[in-house]
Parts: sequence; structure tokens; C-alpha cells
Amino acid sequence: MVARKVLTGARVVLPTGVVEGGRVTVDGRTITGTGAPARPEARPDAPPHPDHQDRARGEPPSTPRHTRPAAEHAVEPTTYAEHPERTERTERTEYDAYTTYPLPPDHWIVPGFVDIHVHGGGGASFSAGTAEEALTVAGTHRRHGTTTMLASTVTGDLDDLAHQASALSELVEQGDLAGLHFEGPFIARNRCGAHEPSLLRDPAPADVRKLVDAARGTARMMTLAPELPGGLESVRLLADQGVIAAVGHTDGSYEATRRAVEAGARVATHLFNAMPGLGHRTPGPVAALLEDERVTVELINDGVHLHPSVLGLALRGAAGRIAFITDAMGAAGMGDGRYPLGPMEVEVRDGVARLVQGGSIAGSTLTLDTAFRRAVTVDGLPVEQAVEAVSATPARLLGLDGRVGSLEPGKDADLVVLDGEFALVGVMRKGDWVVSPELG
Repeated sequence: MVARKVLTGARVVLPTGVVEGGRVTVDGRTITGTGAPARPEARPDAPPHPDHQDRARGEPPSTPRHTRPAAEHAVEPTTYAEHPERTERTERTEYDAYTTYPLPPDHWIVPGFVDIHVHGGGGASFSAGTAEEALTVAGTHRRHGTTTMLASTVTGDLDDLAHQASALSELVEQGDLAGLHFEGPFIARNRCGAHEPSLLRDPAPADVRKLVDAARGTARMMTLAPELPGGLESVRLLADQGVIAAVGHTDGSYEATRRAVEAGARVATHLFNAMPGLGHRTPGPVAALLEDERVTVELINDGVHLHPSVLGLALRGAAGRIAFITDAMGAAGMGDGRYPLGPMEVEVRDGVARLVQGGSIAGSTLTLDTAFRRAVTVDGLPVEQAVEAVSATPARLLGLDGRVGSLEPGKDADLVVLDGEFALVGVMRKGDWVVSPELG
């Protein structure tokens, strides 16, 4: 028995473009149809067979069925039958329920967000190394639209990091997380930011391998400074192990960064932050990472980490390769106050996180729904490009684009519903509502 949900009437962002008054059909945990509204002759208690469903063709859509007038903004799902049955050719499908969600025409349906760099949220941290705190972090960000995420650790004692990796790997195996990201301890002292300097170390391949092994196949990314002794060997080791090597918290030169990319590095960790600036004679890592088409560029779009002109420079210089991240710590989804970040203490004032000792920016309190909304309403990014940065590009980087990152039949039913001002009103993960639009 399968529960069918049909979201209709809103703008649907597909890989082929935006469909006005479109439709997304979900059966169980999977998207089974997208595109233009169902044909008017279709019976409400017998949804069209997937072979007959309209797809986006760039044509003006017909009037969607079950769509409420634009002036009405409450969403009232309608369940047509408890057990409707339908036979098509030799196929037979039974539904526990067939429920439509008619959305206002100024609303948007976009793919669930994918965050490849997040440390905490909801007052909890992945670095605690416990399932309870990790699930709190994951739940907090899901309520803000992130349906797929890596658990990012911070610099710590090597044995402690190995313990955290072992504990978090179980949640990856259960499907709660998409993998692990080690940020530190193999980073430059001069660019360590909110990482404890006394725990930093060079990226000896044996130490790198220890953390990868502790993750039991769930390590997806590691940030390191490739100019340090052992750096290039560790980049090659990570590439051989199928783990993404990311260049970050680095004091390396343009030439050193180029060598790292040639060795297999494929991500720029929060570009511009915790690395030398872009110079006209000493371009440094920024230029090397921006110019290489093989590199995915992380950006923290919170209005604090990057000046708008610098953000625009990156968006133009790495078009199609941008992944918006949160780099969020425990205060995300919470209020001002003091929070732990690994062994460090952070104070949040007016939503900005800084170390209590030294005052360095210490991650963010960002959630991806806010990053998305800012991208469109402040930075002027087209909606399709914002979707690319929060969903499609990070999903492709992780090799998960066959399951998530876009709204297409056969993929996981992970989606976000936004209102006309791009505020989040609904989140679905694997076919279940995390935030139901009928309540928002």
C-alpha cells in the first residue's frame, strides 16, 4: 500500500526550467511525476498513469485542477479516498490515500537542500559524537529545508575524532546523514580560525588514513592545507579512497594550490575565508580554485562572511560550480548566547558567531533556507541558479545526483515549498512532511 501526494498549483523548478502552475506527484518515498497540471479529463480519484503525465515543455500550462484562488493562502489538503485502486494495462496500484495539496500560484516547489558543510544547530553539535546531538542537528536543519547533509567535525585530538567518526557513521548507515566531513586538524596554524591551535598537526598520510578508516566507509570529504608536509600525499590518498579532498584553512600559494588540484583536490572550503586574499601579483589559492573547472566552490552566503561584491565575483567566476553551505555551529536555529564548538567557546551576538577568546568568526548561525532567500532577494540570483547552488551542485559533488538534488521521477521525494517572498512553508523528506504546508 502506497500513499500518494500531489502538490499542485505552484511554480515548480525542474532541471529544464520553471513550470507555472505545475505539479509534483509523490508515491511513497519517491517522486513519480513532475511538470504541467494533470489533464482536465483526469478523474480526481484516479491519478494519471506516469506514462501519461504531462512534462515541462515550455508551453503555457492549462488551468491546474484543485488550485485555490491566489487570494487564499491557506493550504488545505484533500484526501479523495482511503483505498482507491486502479488497473492500467497489466499494472495495479493501491493507495492508502490520495491527497492533493493545492498551493497558491505565487508559491515555489524546489528540490530539498544539500549542505556539505555543517557543524551544528539547535544547540547541538556533531562534534559531541553522540547520536542524540547529531539527530538534533539534523532535525534542526531539516526544518529549514536541508534534506541531505554531511556531518562536519572540527579540530580535535585524533583519537577523539576517530571516536566521533565511528559514532556518526552509524547514523550514515541508517540514512540520517549522507556522510562525514573532517575539517581539521590538518590545517595551517596561521589560518586556523575557530580551530584550537594546540591540536593542529601536519597531514601525515597515516593519520589521515586513521580517520578515514574510523568512519567505516562513510567519510565523504576532508578539508586540509595541502602546502603542509604530507599534504599532497594525503590529497592523493583521499582521492584513491574515494574521499573528496578540500582545500581550506590554508596559507598556501597559487602554485601550491594548483599542485593540490592536480593531485586530486576538488573542493574550495568556504572560499575567501581562512586563506590569503586575492592579490594582483600574488593571486594565492583563491584564483587557483576559482579558475579550475574541476573545483566546486563553497560559499557562506549570510551577509557576514563575504562582501556582496566578492560573492558576485565568485558567482561569475565559478558559474555552475557554486555550493552554498552554512558552516553552521550549534546556535543555528537558536538565539544569541554562548555555545561550544569542539573544544572552543563561541559567543553569538546579533546572529554572528565569534570565539570568546580572540574574536575570530566561528562558523555561522545560517540555515540554507535563509541562504536561498538572500541569494534571490538580495543578491539578485535567478531562482534556477539558487536551486543549483543549494541542491544540484552539492548533490552532484557527492555523487548523489541520481537520488537527490532535483525534482525528477525516480528520485527521492525531497522538496521544499516556499511562499511568494521565498520564506519556507513546507519541507518533505523521502515522502514524509517534516514541515507541512497545511500548517504554515
